[in-house]
Amino acid sequence: MNLPILLTWVRIAFIPLLILFFYLDRPWAAFAAAFTFGLAGLTDWADGYFARKWQQESRFGAFLDPVADKLIVAVAMLLIVEREANIWFTLAGMIIIGREIVISALREWMAQIGLRGKVAVAFMGKLKTTFQIIALIFLLYNQDLFGILPMRELGIMALVLATILTLVSMLQYLRTAFDGIKAA
Repeated sequence: MNLPILLTWVRIAFIPLLILFFYLDRPWAAFAAAFTFGLAGLTDWADGYFARKWQQESRFGAFLDPVADKLIVAVAMLLIVEREANIWFTLAGMIIIGREIVISALREWMAQIGLRGKVAVAFMGKLKTTFQIIALIFLLYNQDLFGILPMRELGIMALVLATILTLVSMLQYLRTAFDGIKAA
């Protein structure tokens, strides 16, 4: 156990808190849900930063980190899809969660055939994650900030961009993987 792995476990532990705050009928609950998700996003950055800085990268950490990321993003997306009950949110959720399943399976398959490096995290994937986190924070909050910043509308715009980036990054990963298979 080290700090990076502990931070990853904290991200997983935030999932029940996120759900509790989302459904809690209190004036501060939407802020608490958005804050919890945002804090989880910071732990995602921090665990990688500290693992590299302190040379505490491990196989277990490399396994657990994306699992934690996918779990909390999927839960947040499902909460929003349920609340919205709208085909466009549902399609975005299906694309975002579906991409995570496809890329996880692709990475597993590529590792089995000795080509895991062909599907390493790319810049487009990091950009997609950034927009997903922004979109989900804004949509979890789902109200104007300070009465002037339209967080819901900004969240919808970020979700559209995140969904597009999700598709683009998935296609890049698939193309890179299949190019690697052809070359092998």
